[in-house]
Amino acid sequence: MEKQTMRLPEDFIIGAAASAWQTEGWTGKKDFQDSYLDLWYKNNKNVWHNGYGPAVATDFYNRYKEDVGFMKEIGLTHYRTSINWSRFLTDYENAIVDEEYASYIGNVIDELIANGVEPMICLEHYEQPAYLFEKYGGWGSKHVVELFVKYAEKVFERYGDRVKHWFVFNEPVVVQTRVYLDSIRWPFEQNTKKWMQWNYNKGLATAKVVKLFKEMGLKEKTGAKIGSILNPEVTYARSSSEHDKKAERIYDLFFNRVFLDPAIKGEYPQELFELMEKHDITFEHTAEELQLIKENTVDYVGINLYFPHRVKARTSAWNEDTPFHPEYYYEKHELAGKKMNPYRGWEIYPHIMFDMAMRMKEEYGNIEWFIAENGMGVENEGRFKNEENIIQDDYRIEFISEHLKWLLKAVEQGSNCKGYMLWAFTDNVSPMNAFKNRYGLVSIDLENNRNRSLKKSAYWYKQLIETKEFEVENDELYK
Repeated sequence: MEKQTMRLPEDFIIGAAASAWQTEGWTGKKDFQDSYLDLWYKNNKNVWHNGYGPAVATDFYNRYKEDVGFMKEIGLTHYRTSINWSRFLTDYENAIVDEEYASYIGNVIDELIANGVEPMICLEHYEQPAYLFEKYGGWGSKHVVELFVKYAEKVFERYGDRVKHWFVFNEPVVVQTRVYLDSIRWPFEQNTKKWMQWNYNKGLATAKVVKLFKEMGLKEKTGAKIGSILNPEVTYARSSSEHDKKAERIYDLFFNRVFLDPAIKGEYPQELFELMEKHDITFEHTAEELQLIKENTVDYVGINLYFPHRVKARTSAWNEDTPFHPEYYYEKHELAGKKMNPYRGWEIYPHIMFDMAMRMKEEYGNIEWFIAENGMGVENEGRFKNEENIIQDDYRIEFISEHLKWLLKAVEQGSNCKGYMLWAFTDNVSPMNAFKNRYGLVSIDLENNRNRSLKKSAYWYKQLIETKEFEVENDELYK
């Protein structure tokens, strides 16, 4: 099939992402500095593939200079990671900084900048301190919200002179959805009202940190911006019938708009309040808090997109003996003939890029945004090595190309998308999945001292950054 060449806009970011807990390892971590993820790993290690978890991860703490060297070699201009809240402080109540860890973070930031890589820093990527989770119930507590703002202030004071891209959360819906709604992760507590309270408190925390950012004048001093990294799932109804469209709308309310709307529009959808009231899961809130959310919206958002979500109206009766779950209104729809990533069990449908981009344009005031994560996890990549021991991950190159193609089609139609960040820069640990499915441009050899090597996709990415051009199949397969 004939190829077509596509060109990136001149100011379009091509970067890569990771997080603190998925890369750093525990070197230098004090016994009391566990995060929620560390606690989960220690209490439920058997669910982590082959036992790999955050304990060593990619050993970035000790090897960040080596990894930043690879970033420079590839030509990466932006790298997003997080600061581990649980490690940044030695006293969470009074926000006393751990000078050893803070120095490490400063060194990482300086190393990135010295190598021409713009740091993009997230304040929480699931790294809530275990102490706060156990003592106060984590994000279910308004007190924890206040402690998070104290932590943010210390971070801004330390690095606000150098970092120009700030994000409050990464995927703020995820932890509580897995723990309190679906009850598939430790500590396995099904509590839908608690789920909603976590959702709200993170929305409130976002607004409070944005307010702090403005009060500290970071935008005026350095031109910095603050946003959040959200993971709305582009949701499609089985059919155009009203019952299926309602299922789509309610899924979207509970999982997507619950964070998109307050962060960008400064308010929650009225229909969400009505549904929460109906099912007795309304989060505790005040008029003053809602006003604060209204007045402190984000400058921009990162959007993590991997796969579509497909729903239909329920065809089976709901068990009234169980607590309310949004699935009361929908079921998952399995689309016949869909293209799949068989290793991750996720549908591959690049058109989600276009549909999300146009939604940002039409429903969210065409706010500035970018793809903060997109990528393809594949198992046992070693079998794709060539005679030079380079992993020939053409499937990843095709995946990125097709998603970029549909993203750029939306940019051409006026969506205010400023870039694309690949998950991930190196292979790294994921919850439960551990190192099973690999996502990186850079391979991590677990059997050989975690040695790094570039995959074929890394060389392709380097060329993409240098030429701002890439080739795709000239077809309309995903339209």
